[in-house]
Amino acid sequence: MPKLKDRLARGETTMILGVGRAMHYNFLQVVGLTGGYHGVWFDMEHVGLTTEQLEVAALACRAVGLESFCRVAPTDYALVTRCLEAGSDGVMAAQIYSAKQAEEFVKWAKFAPRGYRGLNTSGWDARFTTIPAAQFCPKANAETLVMIQIETLGAVEECDAIAAIDGVDGLFIGPSDLSQSLGVTGDFFHEKCLAAIDRVSAACRKHGKGLAAVTFTPKHAQMLHDKGCRMFSPTNDVRIMIAGLQSVRNDFDSFFKEAQG
Repeated sequence: MPKLKDRLARGETTMILGVGRAMHYNFLQVVGLTGGYHGVWFDMEHVGLTTEQLEVAALACRAVGLESFCRVAPTDYALVTRCLEAGSDGVMAAQIYSAKQAEEFVKWAKFAPRGYRGLNTSGWDARFTTIPAAQFCPKANAETLVMIQIETLGAVEECDAIAAIDGVDGLFIGPSDLSQSLGVTGDFFHEKCLAAIDRVSAACRKHGKGLAAVTFTPKHAQMLHDKGCRMFSPTNDVRIMIAGLQSVRNDFDSFFKEAQG
């Protein structure tokens, strides 16, 4: 299966989903075996997954042909490299406020000469020391996916400069926080949100970077698609659980009603 980084670069429609609060290796295998999704992003911003949990999750994804990347707050240099050494194929920075901050995040994820990621070949990414360091570093620099979330006013203002950064593969719109930052919380079709997305989309086109986004409805996804988005995250683990429970409740509605008296 083509890598997420390559699909993003080629502008191929790509489906991913977020996993955090209900993360389990069996769930990840079910996602891969059911089909349709190309990858998973682990929410390390809102959920504190341990290194062992992440290693098992990345392993489960690989077993069923899924790639994975981690969303992290841009506050911990060491966490970035731990995510990559655990077997995740990339990292995404949440809550970025400037191009300067995005540049620093890229440097955390890249070895010299592009960045200053600490070199340790004992993790999965260097196949547990079986890839020589001289070969591993340029390989990792070339293959590691780096995404920057656009969800703050600062990120929108500097989206062109962020998209221009060498090593940034794509910009990832977080519609909830973006709407909150714009003062129109939850109104994803508000003219302020649409104008911000247009600005981000233009920056991606100008610099040849991919555009990705969380999306909530087919209408919302189509709007993003029309504006150039090709990587979509339409659901997450908790939403899938709720949708499944509601579907069963609807299918067996008469029995549930009878059971409730």
